Amino acid sequence: MKNILILGAGLMQKPAILSARELGYKTYVIDADPKAVAVPLADEFCKIDLKAREEILAYAEKLKNTVGLSAVFTAGTDFSASVSYVCEKLGLASHSFEAAQNASIKTRMRECFSKASVPSPDFFNINSDSKKDLQLFDDGISYKEKKLLFPLVVKPVDNMGARGCRMIRSKGEFESSLSAAIKASRSGNAILEEYMEGEEYSIDALVYNGTFTVTGFAVRHIKYPPYFIEVGHTMPAVLSNEVHDELISIFACGAKALGLTCGAAKADIKFTKNGAMIGEIAGRLSGGYMSGWTYPYASDLNLTKEALLIAAGEEPADILSRRKTVDFNAGKTKLTKPYELFEIPCTRTSAERAWISIPGKVQYIEEIKEYTDQAVRDILPRATVSLGGSVDFPRNNVEKCGNVIAVSHSRDIAISASEDAASNVFITLEPDNAETENFLNGTCLPDEEGFPPSAFAKLSEDELAEITGQIPEKQSVKSLIPAFLLEKYGALIDWNYNTISQTAEKFDILRKKHPAIEARKFWSALMRGGLQAAVYVSDSQK
Repeated sequence: MKNILILGAGLMQKPAILSARELGYKTYVIDADPKAVAVPLADEFCKIDLKAREEILAYAEKLKNTVGLSAVFTAGTDFSASVSYVCEKLGLASHSFEAAQNASIKTRMRECFSKASVPSPDFFNINSDSKKDLQLFDDGISYKEKKLLFPLVVKPVDNMGARGCRMIRSKGEFESSLSAAIKASRSGNAILEEYMEGEEYSIDALVYNGTFTVTGFAVRHIKYPPYFIEVGHTMPAVLSNEVHDELISIFACGAKALGLTCGAAKADIKFTKNGAMIGEIAGRLSGGYMSGWTYPYASDLNLTKEALLIAAGEEPADILSRRKTVDFNAGKTKLTKPYELFEIPCTRTSAERAWISIPGKVQYIEEIKEYTDQAVRDILPRATVSLGGSVDFPRNNVEKCGNVIAVSHSRDIAISASEDAASNVFITLEPDNAETENFLNGTCLPDEEGFPPSAFAKLSEDELAEITGQIPEKQSVKSLIPAFLLEKYGALIDWNYNTISQTAEKFDILRKKHPAIEARKFWSALMRGGLQAAVYVSDSQK
């Protein structure tokens, strides 16, 4: 039996633990949280903080000297560099520690891309000391004789999940945004970079024996500026062969520039007016349900299992037998082919969608209707969303309330099933809550103009004046939707995939015995915060 050390015992590491056991490996799993969801799946668990690199090494050395150790692995965490550090010390297969650091620290990553002429945004590395040397102008920011124009992106150099990441649209948003990014960085460093306009994609790959095999290619659905909230992804991405090959080729060139040679690589990459440009490359499998859920569903390939085989020094046979050649296309660049390029394409469509809450406190969670569509594979609420807990409109990808995954041979069916399922998960908020009231009143911070957005629209004073009277108690609200709302806004869909008509219909299901409600207050709340706001207003009536 081979023994493997897995960093992390959260939901994102569950596929790694299960796949390792399927391979017959004994799993030694570490995490700072002994109550993490995947702890019961481990053969052996040890409480170690994933930030404690030397402690991890000491534990790995102990395993090697007592039971033998064949591999060290992680997926969906920030700690791929810790994996490489341990593997390099113990002579196990992995990316080099230097390469893993290049793929973990965003400023080092950008420097590697720049030296290799790989397309990526121009940037500054900033911390609390160096920010005093920045000069702010109405149209941008300069630092050491280089100037970047708004809009810019700021993010911590060493965090994931879009924590501390946002767009800076103007001079007035700079100070608070930079401070938040520095605070979210373990090293106290942030990166300021050009904003790339274009469709965004997420691509997984495995690097093995000089080859680069794409194992998942999805379009990311990013919304809600100034933040970058991934409300879902759809796999495979549908695009021309030329664009497809250019995105893969530039990703591969970026991976080569970082020095990735043995293991997983994951790219966030855009196709801009100037061609493919890399946002980030990590030296691990992706989180966000892609590597462990949506790609295996769409391809019938256990990607995590293949990555584990590489980590254990074994041949990834399924990868080698199923992959197809990808043509190298570096677009307008003069880059040379970095690896032999391959892809294992999908045979079905996977669609992952998130559901989102307005600010408030959770009273209870329910499904509006029992879901029986066989296309829906998973409904995955976040463990942090609990009764009595606080929820907010997300500013990063760990503040969403949950996710739905659907799969079908029909792209349209997969997408509609995932969105329909997400639309029917409902979080009831406690009434008379100050945070909810602030949201409904349209309160926003000075550096967050327009955020959080409205579910449908903010009604003007003239529009509000058209709404009069009361909604009688126990009266169906669907029959009372003001005509102008349907005419002007009826085609809009909110963040949980409901139209105004669908929202009213679901309110009638949830609150058949509602009290009398002032019509103007009710419809203004529904337009601002969707179904949650409508139910909240009803429940808050005295």
